[in-house]
Amino acid sequence: MDPQTTHLLYLHGFRSSPRSTKARLMAARVAREHPDLQWWCPQLPPSPREAIDMVMKGIADWPRKSMAVVGSSLGGFYATYVAGMTRCRTVLLNPAVHPARDLARYIGDQTAWHDPAEHFYFKPEYIQELRTMEVGALTRPERVLAIIAKGDEALDWHETSARYPDSNIKLIEGGDHALSDFEENHLDDVIAFINPV
Repeated sequence: MDPQTTHLLYLHGFRSSPRSTKARLMAARVAREHPDLQWWCPQLPPSPREAIDMVMKGIADWPRKSMAVVGSSLGGFYATYVAGMTRCRTVLLNPAVHPARDLARYIGDQTAWHDPAEHFYFKPEYIQELRTMEVGALTRPERVLAIIAKGDEALDWHETSARYPDSNIKLIEGGDHALSDFEENHLDDVIAFINPV
């Protein structure tokens, strides 16, 4: 039996931030109902290598048996990397599974989703950085819950569900990439799977 989660990492998606709807809903639930849970939702830099270096340094002292990670979209890809390195409990929300392929068309100037005045440059070398982070099959797939919407307009749900064959998968009829019904239909499942203190 796994101990309850004492440390929780949330990783946002491409062009997103800790101000995303799902991140804010998670943060509010943690603050309200799980005040003893250590919560970290960092603003990830555009460089995948810098992002994962920051994350792995930030969780270096976290207890592997009682930590968990939640990742959305590109953050789900990063969360898969964290799961591969730590074997921690992991929740993936419409995770990107081939970001090196899918993000190649976004090379160039980009704006932040939550603040269009905020610009960043997505460099060609970031594609290779993403390739080096592909971890292959997870050694503890049963510690993963993937919430996947068939109506995802950004990612192919067939590819996504095939990436996690031995994991717990909640496949949603319809839905969208943002999981707009997250609070009503999925937040409780995420919390139940993480089992926080």
